[in-house]
Amino acid sequence: MKRRNFVKTASAAILGGLAFQGNIFSAKASAPAKPAYVPKKASSSLPRKAKSIILVYLDGGPAQTDMFDPKPLAGRDYFGSYKQPLDTNVEGMSLGEKLPLLAKMTDKYSIIRSMVHHVFAHETAHYAMMTGDLSGGGTIVYPAFGAVISHELEKYYKSDLPAYISVTSASSRFNEAGFLGPKYKSFDTGGEPESSVFNVEGIVNHDVSDNELKKKRQLLQELDATCDIESVDAIKQTENFRKQNYSLILGESRKVFDLSEESKEVRDRYGNNRFGQSCLLARRLVEKGVQVVNVRYSGWDTHKEHFKRMDERLGTLDQGLSALLEDLSEKGLLDQTIILCGGEFGRTPKIMWEPPWNGGRGHYGDAFSYLVAGGGFSGGKVIGATDPKGEKVVDRPVYPYDLIGSVYQLMGIDPYGTLTHPRLGEIPILPSLKNRTTKGGLLTELMA
Repeated sequence: MKRRNFVKTASAAILGGLAFQGNIFSAKASAPAKPAYVPKKASSSLPRKAKSIILVYLDGGPAQTDMFDPKPLAGRDYFGSYKQPLDTNVEGMSLGEKLPLLAKMTDKYSIIRSMVHHVFAHETAHYAMMTGDLSGGGTIVYPAFGAVISHELEKYYKSDLPAYISVTSASSRFNEAGFLGPKYKSFDTGGEPESSVFNVEGIVNHDVSDNELKKKRQLLQELDATCDIESVDAIKQTENFRKQNYSLILGESRKVFDLSEESKEVRDRYGNNRFGQSCLLARRLVEKGVQVVNVRYSGWDTHKEHFKRMDERLGTLDQGLSALLEDLSEKGLLDQTIILCGGEFGRTPKIMWEPPWNGGRGHYGDAFSYLVAGGGFSGGKVIGATDPKGEKVVDRPVYPYDLIGSVYQLMGIDPYGTLTHPRLGEIPILPSLKNRTTKGGLLTELMA
């Protein structure tokens, strides 16, 4: 590289680093200029009932018998402190006693009580729920379904905002983008949406004013004008990413992260906490057309002090999730927005009273629950069932690939189609669905 080119590139890197710490397009910038494969587009033969999906992910694994599948007759060793399930506004449908707000709106969502994958470790269970891949021990790292959706529906997406956003972070338990590459990885907002200052990594930085950013851009433009740059693909690519950064950081789209635009009444309804304000941001993001939003709520790995920790979390979940469902419904967005709520697995139905757990619940992948709503999923139904103690699925098992395949179908993506692997060519988009040896199937009984 000529000296002038080196000076220009180095200057751009330094100034760019000052202006865009946590650059949202850094992953794209690191990708090769010419991809190793041509992205396969979504099937045009399937209708798109849903335009967006919000995953409310209860990281750590929530206790299904305390929430969506109560077992009041199983005895204290199973129900512990929660022995009074709530009746709901749908006859015959009950919820755990700590979910009174959700109990008033069960007509807006359905519950799957027969989720199963038989995986008891966080990493492998998380991978199964995010990818639908239960092949085990393979050499292919599949992408999370959020990455697949943003990849397959790329031609429909026109916004400056990333198509796949995690509030405030995605899980780091596996490579979310898999073989699709970093371009399709989720953008993590970071920051604290519940605080008075919500600094969104790479987009909103209240410590750097717009005027300062504009001065930096002007200085870069002046440097550009003085350099007789050769045609170098990498430099051109960097300049394109810089333009994309500026269009978002200084444009109108970033206002979606300014929760102060919402009234105090609305913010209070969601709850003035990390989860509640994350749900509010999720609603604002899908209003702007973002295709996939992952709201991550951690702390559900309750081996010890289970009921104390559930008391803290269930009220927050009840308030935030019910407000999200109500808000989307009132704004006419629920019909086009899928909502999923659950974790990587459930908890052991039988309580571990013995030391060192002293009333905790362990990991459990043999039977757990998920809430599904909107985007073509009907409400007011219960799918599947477990035995009287909640230990085994006895009716209508639902595997991760059944749930994800149903989401794909509602979003216009063929769940039996393929993705293009850069080395292997066309491979099944959901290998465990295409080659299934288990009972189950897509959630056709829930597809309105």
